[in-house]
Amino acid sequence: MVSSREKIAYGLGDTASNFIFQTVMLFLTFYYTDIVGLSPAAVGSMFLIVRIFDAVTDPMMGALADRTRSRWGSYRPYLLWLALPFAICSVIAFTSPPLPETGKFAYAFGTYALLMLMYTAINIPYSALGGVMSADANERVSIQSYRFVFAMGGGLIVTLFMLPLVEYFGQGDDAAGYQSAMILMSVIGMVLFLLCFLGTRERVKPSNEVAVPYTQQLKALWQNDQCRVLCVVAVVLLTGMVLRNTLAIYYVKYVLQRPDDVTLFVTAGMIGSIIGCALANPVARKFCKIKVYTFLQIASAVICILNYFVPADAWLLAVSLHFMWGLLLQMATPLLWAKIADVVDYGEHKTGVRMTGVTYSTVVFFIKVGLALGGAMAGWLLAYYGYEANVISERVSAGIVISFCILPAIASLGVAIIMRWYTLDNNKIDAIQQQLTLQRQ
Repeated sequence: MVSSREKIAYGLGDTASNFIFQTVMLFLTFYYTDIVGLSPAAVGSMFLIVRIFDAVTDPMMGALADRTRSRWGSYRPYLLWLALPFAICSVIAFTSPPLPETGKFAYAFGTYALLMLMYTAINIPYSALGGVMSADANERVSIQSYRFVFAMGGGLIVTLFMLPLVEYFGQGDDAAGYQSAMILMSVIGMVLFLLCFLGTRERVKPSNEVAVPYTQQLKALWQNDQCRVLCVVAVVLLTGMVLRNTLAIYYVKYVLQRPDDVTLFVTAGMIGSIIGCALANPVARKFCKIKVYTFLQIASAVICILNYFVPADAWLLAVSLHFMWGLLLQMATPLLWAKIADVVDYGEHKTGVRMTGVTYSTVVFFIKVGLALGGAMAGWLLAYYGYEANVISERVSAGIVISFCILPAIASLGVAIIMRWYTLDNNKIDAIQQQLTLQRQ
């Protein structure tokens, strides 16, 4: 059994990560378009181009972590080594030097690419750490439930305080405000990563103590059909989720026409997300995780479709539906991450090669593909509908509503369909665990 104290320590690591992840998802597009002055189409393309590099860096980072041997384990050391560099990269990404337009784009491209590289370097070992803290399937759901409660707690801090901090620090200069707010967030995040490092332990050891050649790892990974299912799920899920979250600020400002209530709206969704993550563990213990996950995706889609029919003056109804969407969608998140740990065991059982870091990095790569596609689609759709900062038009408002409601609903329904090919229920995982235990003796 993993103690609650250790689970909390692990969760603090994702609180730190979400200071950046949620800021990027909720505010970075708006920062680039309305503060820096870049075109939405250019921003969308930049997000997608940077993700191409992840096709190389993510699996390399996973393989590097799997090969790492230290007195602290294979994955924990990276929390110690990279906490400060990650904090520095976070600040420079939200710094806007006085440059011409091409210079601003080049600076944004370079610093965003560097931030995502550093995010890869610290987040993949962190994610893999959750898979080696326990071999028990139910404990893994519990660990991930703690993780995402604290992750969404980090997101809640971002939604509650980011814009007020920008206003407080900036005093009318939003660019300076964003920079100062990120300095504060980054320092706190660095401390939380160090607490995560100090408070966790690695317990599941690979049966293959000798490093497996990278080409053999890739071959074994391809044979893991359940990993392929989760990769497709990750792309579709994150595309819809990021598209909706990215456009939330535009939806409130230009459709509901309540720009002063952006913080309240996104905070409602984040509170729903925290409650959903907390409910994941008790729900998963009573029902089949696969059926629950599929149901939650369908329910999330229904909420998005209902949101499409909300009148622009129905503020409370819009907030309530966004709260419910966050609750239902994020209740499924710990289940997804627990499945990745199960897929690692399945891959070891099927191929004889345990690849915790490589497997996590592969799924995380596809998560980031979804993150990029969602962000890119937001920029492209805004450009397609003729968006101009601080200008309201019927065409733009209608386009935002379709993009904010209908497209995320289609994504969630797509995930529910794809999950028909995922077969690792609790009984099958328990049987695999028993056989792996015998092999390791």
